[in-house]
Amino acid sequence: MRSEALAAAIIAAVVVTSLGATHGSPSVERARANDNREPAGVLQNGVLTLNIDARLGDWHPDDDSGPGVAVPAFAEPGRPPQIPGPLIRVPAGTTVALNLRNQLASDTLVVRGLHTRPGTGAPIALVPGESRTVSFPLDAPGTYYYWGTTTGRAFDYRIGHDGQLSGAIVVDEPGAPPPRDRVMVIGMWADTVGRAYAPRKRVLAVINGRSWPGTERLSYAVGDTVQWRVVNASADSHPMHLHGFYFRVDSRGDGTGDTTYRAGTGDREVTNFLVVGGTMRLTWIPERPGNWLFHCHIPEHFERRGPLGTDVSDTSASGAPDAHAHSANHAEDGMSGLVMGIHVRAAEGAARPSAPTAKSARRIRLLVRPNRGGTDSAPYFGFAIQDGPREPRPDSGLHLGPPLVLVRDQPVSITVVNRLREPTAVHWHGIELESYYDGVAGFSGDGRRLSPLIAPRDSFEVRFTPPRAGTFIYHTHADEKRQQPAGLAGPLIVVEPGTTYDPSTDRTVLFTTPWAWADQARAIMVNGSLTPTPLVLRAGVTYRLRFINMTTRRPAIRVELRRDSTLLAWRNVAKDGADLPSSRQVAGVARHDISIGETFDIEVTSDAVGDMRLDMRIGGRFINGPILGVLPIRVVR
Repeated sequence: MRSEALAAAIIAAVVVTSLGATHGSPSVERARANDNREPAGVLQNGVLTLNIDARLGDWHPDDDSGPGVAVPAFAEPGRPPQIPGPLIRVPAGTTVALNLRNQLASDTLVVRGLHTRPGTGAPIALVPGESRTVSFPLDAPGTYYYWGTTTGRAFDYRIGHDGQLSGAIVVDEPGAPPPRDRVMVIGMWADTVGRAYAPRKRVLAVINGRSWPGTERLSYAVGDTVQWRVVNASADSHPMHLHGFYFRVDSRGDGTGDTTYRAGTGDREVTNFLVVGGTMRLTWIPERPGNWLFHCHIPEHFERRGPLGTDVSDTSASGAPDAHAHSANHAEDGMSGLVMGIHVRAAEGAARPSAPTAKSARRIRLLVRPNRGGTDSAPYFGFAIQDGPREPRPDSGLHLGPPLVLVRDQPVSITVVNRLREPTAVHWHGIELESYYDGVAGFSGDGRRLSPLIAPRDSFEVRFTPPRAGTFIYHTHADEKRQQPAGLAGPLIVVEPGTTYDPSTDRTVLFTTPWAWADQARAIMVNGSLTPTPLVLRAGVTYRLRFINMTTRRPAIRVELRRDSTLLAWRNVAKDGADLPSSRQVAGVARHDISIGETFDIEVTSDAVGDMRLDMRIGGRFINGPILGVLPIRVVR
C-alpha cells in the first residue's frame, strides 16, 4: 500500500494553474450566483428541453463589489453564466433532451453526469465551438449532479481552474406536490486538495457560488418543516454541522445513485460527514427562534480569509497561525467560506423562550486560562471547571478540557471567565438551547441582543437546561485554528436524572490536532497525547466509550478495536448525543468512522484478560489507511 507521505507528495504536485488577473474581467460577462430555486429548460409532455453552454464568467464569490476572477462556468443561452450551473430538476419519468455547447475559446471540455440514474454513463468531450445533443431518461428519484473539466483532472482533483463547472440534478417523486426544499451545491477553489496535507494559501469555499458572509441567509418560522439537499461538488470532504438542532438524514448518494432510508431508520445528527462527490437529503424542524449556523466543521474551510479565499494571517514556520488573527466580530469578520446563516422567527403570538433563572440553576464557573509551557505561536490554553467555592490550581502543559457533567432537565448557569490575553467564545456543540447562548459571537441571538465575544478579563453567563442525556462537546468558537489545538475542547456529558457519572466505567476518547506541522501530517492526539496512557479495563465489566473528534484537519478517522490482528465486536448505542433506535443497538464489528464535530458511543465487554488496542486510521476512501494513533488497552481480572 502506498504510504500517506508518498500519496501526499503526489497530490500536492497537483496545483492550480494561473487564472490570470483576479480583479474582475470587464470583457467577460458577469457570472451569477445560482441559488438553485429556478429549474432550467422547458418541461412539456414528459420531456425537458434544455440548452447548456460552457463559457467564461466573471465570478465574484465574496460580494458583487468585491474582486472577481474569470472561470469556466455553465450557462443557458441568452442568460449569464451560473455558479453552480443551471439546475436540472424534473419529476421521475422525465426524458431530458439536452444540447451541450463548448464556447470556451481554447479548452477541450469533458462533461460527466448527463445520463440516466443509477449508473455512470459515458463522458461527453467537446472541442472549442463543438456542440452535441444527448437524450436520457431520469426515472430514479434522488439528488445527483453533473460536472465538467477543462484540465482533464478527475472529479476529486478539480481544485482551481475548472472547480466551478458543476450543477445539481434533482429527480422528484412522480406526482408529488411542488418541491419546497432548498438545494445547496458546495464548491472549492484551492491550491491543492486538502488530503495532500500541504499548507494552502488559497482556500475559497462556497455554497451556491457564494462565500460567507455573502452566502444566502435562510429564514424559517418555529415549527416549519425544513428540507435541504446538499451536493458536495468540491475536491474536499466536509463535516456539515447544524447549530442548535438535530436533523434527520433521509437519503445519501454519490452522484451515480441515491439511497432513501425507510421512515424512522435515518440517522438523527447534528454533524454529517459529506464525502467528496457525496449528496444528502435532510429534514429538520426549528423549535426555537433566533440566529443559527450550518457550516463545515473544518476550520480551514470557515476561518477568516481575504478576498477570493486568500490567506490573511501570518504563520510561523510550523504553519501555526499568528496570535492576533482574531477579530472583534467573530461571525461577520472572523469567518468565511462554507457557512450558511439561518434566522428562525417565533411563531405568531408565541412567547419568547425563557432560559433558566440564575436562582434555580446549578452554578458553574468555566475558566479559560493559559497553561504554562506553550509559546506565542503555539500556546497552551486550558479549560478548568469550578463547581464550588475553590478554584482549581493553575496547570501546565497541553491538556484537554475536563469532562463537564450535567444532568438532563436540570437547569445550569455556566459563567465563562476569560483569563487569556485574547478574546474567546464557547460553543455548546449539539446542545439544544436558546440561540443567544449558542456561542457564535456577533450572530447568536436575535436583532435585540447578540452573543458577545468574551474579551480578556471579562466573562459571559450561559444558561440552559439540557433536554437529553448523551455525549456532546464544549469548545472554542473563536480563532478555532489556533485555540482548539491549544487545548480549548472538552467532553460535555449529560446523564439521566438519578444516575451518577462513573469515570471508572465511562471513558471518553477525544481526538485533537497536535501543534507541530510534521505531527499534524502523520498523527492525531488521543486524550491530549501522541502517546496516550493505556486504558485499564476489568474482564466481564461493560464499559461505555464516548468517542469525540475535535481535530482541525482529520474529517475521516476510522476507529477499530483489535486484539493482535483480530477485529473485535462492540455495540453501537448513540450518535451525536442521540440514542440509536433499539433495532440498531446490536453487537457488531468494532469499526466506526468519525468525522470532525461528531460523537459516537459504544459499549464493550471483554471476558478475556490480555492486551487490546484502539487503532485510529485514516478513513473515508481508505479501506486500511495509515494509522494515526493507537490507544493501548489492558484487560485485567
